[in-house]
Amino acid sequence: MARRPLVAGNWKMNGLSASVAELQKIMAGTQHFANVDVMVCPPATLLAGFAAAARGSRVAIGAQDCHPCPAGAYTGDIAAEMLKDAGAQAVIVGHSERRHYHGETDAMVRDKALAARRSGLAAIICVGETQAERDAGHARAVVRAQLEGSLPDGAADFALAYEPVWAIGSGVTPTPHDVADMHGFIRQMLSARYGDAAQRTRILYGGSVKPNNAAELLAVDNVDGALVGGASLKAEEFLPIVRIYG
Repeated sequence: MARRPLVAGNWKMNGLSASVAELQKIMAGTQHFANVDVMVCPPATLLAGFAAAARGSRVAIGAQDCHPCPAGAYTGDIAAEMLKDAGAQAVIVGHSERRHYHGETDAMVRDKALAARRSGLAAIICVGETQAERDAGHARAVVRAQLEGSLPDGAADFALAYEPVWAIGSGVTPTPHDVADMHGFIRQMLSARYGDAAQRTRILYGGSVKPNNAAELLAVDNVDGALVGGASLKAEEFLPIVRIYG
């Protein structure tokens, strides 16, 4: 089954109000690319402004995290419904930096994915192993456990991002063989759980995706796009990745 590719940029904790100029460059550079979905996920402070600026363009705006509850006494947190109201169309949940720095468990990630579903946002659920786990031969076991604990029951109405933790921001990328092996394994896991519907689920690769390695990575079987970090902050680096899909 042909899956429409998605290239999403995770800006992490970067960007000020003037950064809308970079978004406008991305919008201008993607207006003629009809074969790929493009998304920018800015920090929460920029979400509403970016959503307003991108309205009517080919660029969707996503958020980087959400709280599982729709409202409540959770100082500093943002509900999925609030993100939706601000103009977000999707939300990243379970990014390795959230799991590592904030102690998010698989159960917490699952609850956030359910919150995204509840609010009408598309979830991008992240999984991936550390270098120590890979070196110990546990990469598949770690990803299996994360999938089993993080994915919501019912419909496979989300995208997945495989992000080997050891590749994020390191400049090191897995070989195409390693990526093919893990993405194929993830597809098998999805099929076992969701049946034929899993063939529609997009599996993105994330981890030091750059213009000079993206073509090789995005050509791998079961890679349906990319979750791009640092290279998404500048249109001149992000657009060449998008253009791979022509």
